Amino acid sequence: MIYKIYIKHQETFHNFFWRSLQIFGKQGVTFLIFIICAKLLTPYDFGIYNYILDIVFFLIMFGDFGISTATSKYVAEFNVANKEKLKSILFSSGALILVLSVVVTILTLIAGPWYLKDKYIYVLYLLPLVFLAPITSLYDGIYRGLKKFKQLAIISSSVGLLSLSFIYFLIKNYGLTGALISQNIFYFLLFLALAFRYKEFDIRIKKEVIKEIGKYSLIVGLGSLGLYLYTRVDLIFLGAFGFIEEVGLYEFINRFISIIMILPLIFATVIAPNITKLHITQNYFKLRQLFRKILIISSLFGILVVIVFIFIGPLISSFFFVGDDLSNLRKMLYILLPVLATQSLTSITPVAFAVSTGNADISTKVLIFFGILNCFLNYIFIIKFGYIGILYSTLICKISADFIFTYLLYKRLFN
Repeated sequence: MIYKIYIKHQETFHNFFWRSLQIFGKQGVTFLIFIICAKLLTPYDFGIYNYILDIVFFLIMFGDFGISTATSKYVAEFNVANKEKLKSILFSSGALILVLSVVVTILTLIAGPWYLKDKYIYVLYLLPLVFLAPITSLYDGIYRGLKKFKQLAIISSSVGLLSLSFIYFLIKNYGLTGALISQNIFYFLLFLALAFRYKEFDIRIKKEVIKEIGKYSLIVGLGSLGLYLYTRVDLIFLGAFGFIEEVGLYEFINRFISIIMILPLIFATVIAPNITKLHITQNYFKLRQLFRKILIISSLFGILVVIVFIFIGPLISSFFFVGDDLSNLRKMLYILLPVLATQSLTSITPVAFAVSTGNADISTKVLIFFGILNCFLNYIFIIKFGYIGILYSTLICKISADFIFTYLLYKRLFN
């Protein structure tokens, strides 16, 4: 029985394996930097590290603004229907990223000293990421769209292993500054490796390709903005209200949740090209069956994650924190447990079904609405309840958004 299932879905299993290796090669390194920082930095410096990193990734979001995700969709589509357009995607999308990155960099240099004051210098250390992160994501989208999961895995894992030689040294000897510089070096090496291996492109920019990708990336980018507003912006509020150490604690939980959710996300990126094919060939019966199966699997996975987290969460946290920090971390963890279940429910469908079928606007609308609501509730709750108010806002917004998104996507696809 198991062998028959494997034979039937052999390509998906192989792609899932290589995509998993690639994700753990890339995300594993950034997570390792995070873990080393949690262990070696003081709670205050650890909070500053996460606060600055969150600000920089907010800037990165505008440097990409959905281009890499939209590119993955069009690569899969052009690979089936238009090989000529496929070759022009790299430079066309790259041109959009370059323009946005330059604009973001200039605005940061102008407004950064006013908003960040003494912390501005740390943003300067990470400013190269405004270009490096989106361009590596662009290559990632191209490789995924072409189903080159094996190549992507080998490249990312090799760069990740190479990076281990300098990460610990930099953080151990240079502390917070070394941690920030490690991010730049890693992304730069990854960019070089991905660029060297991908040669199936034309050195030209096509306006029609830019128009198609740009139009769809605007929808995806607005969704990313909404996602940031109802997740990552929490750290900005904590930092702005002086809860620096709590920034580190909150991000500690977020990172472990992200690691757990990697497997569903990998699965989503692996099956996305196949779902695009089902959608453009109008095989809606099979698409509906697959959607329902994914919802059942995601729900069971969410329940399992909550149970596991209840047991291992306290053990892991005690290795990094002590005293009041440990007590606060565990309190935050238990409050956020319901979010784990519903986040599992929507860990696959946004990438696999919404983006790949051209329905990213649903995700965008839901995320923008609840992102704005989250900002509003964050401000009210943090004044009334302190840092714990951020968690109350998270519970309300995330759980509501996950269920509403799932309902609207199903209704759009199959009604």
